[in-house]
Amino acid sequence: MRAHRHVVPPLAERSRLVLDEDGLKEWGRELGRATTAPLVITLTGDLGSGKTTLAQAICDGYGVEEEVTSPTYALVHRYAASKSPVYHVDLYRLDNPSQLTNIGWDDIISDHAVVIVEWPERAGSRIPDDHLPIDIDYVSGASDRRLLLAG
Repeated sequence: MRAHRHVVPPLAERSRLVLDEDGLKEWGRELGRATTAPLVITLTGDLGSGKTTLAQAICDGYGVEEEVTSPTYALVHRYAASKSPVYHVDLYRLDNPSQLTNIGWDDIISDHAVVIVEWPERAGSRIPDDHLPIDIDYVSGASDRRLLLAG
């Protein structure tokens, strides 16, 4: 299993960080700048917690120049960057891991690319063991802040 501590920006003790939206975006851009392919990054959190916002920031930091949008309906968006392609995958609409075959999952994760996966729990055991997990949660009593757990 590959260690990802070198990728996670050193902004929080024990990889726990409470951020507002601007802070989340800056942290994501820094993560994108530090990232090298191949890497699978998984983003977990409730609806509206900031997964797509973080994915957009990671893409920005990695060098994606086009607009990054939510792949909720398309399931997969592929973006070009100078270092490698970036796949943004949203598995929310999948019912079980066997449906990953229909979106070309094996080709996506075997590509020399950065793969950002929202709702990775829908993939079950098909998420690579050496992925970089990031959890985003609401902060009780602070609707404009998120708790980020990385690595």
